[in-house]
Amino acid sequence: QVQLVESGGGLVQPGGSLRLSCVASTSTFVIYPMGWYRQAPGKQRELVARITSGGSINYADSVKGRFTISRGNAKNTVYLQMNSLKPEDTAVYYCNLVYRELGYWGQGTQVTVSS
Repeated sequence: QVQLVESGGGLVQPGGSLRLSCVASTSTFVIYPMGWYRQAPGKQRELVARITSGGSINYADSVKGRFTISRGNAKNTVYLQMNSLKPEDTAVYYCNLVYRELGYWGQGTQVTVSS
């Protein structure tokens, strides 16, 4: 059983920044595909950014140039740096990890962008 714990969400004004963190219960020396998804009220969960075991990165078009996904020195950690936040970025953000072809999710962290 893999557990993921997200942190770093909160309330921020438009144009502001937040950094989300996710720590997995997997080994700190083994790299797994990880990513960030978000779900706004009344909408389906959508991909924000993901990073493969080989280091390839994909972003949703809506966040390109504003968000950056990265791994920590410990391989079970991933970050999402969010800059130039917009009200439409408001959502619950979930961390995802693929382990033995199964996807695991964290409990989510709320990000609210509002003045």
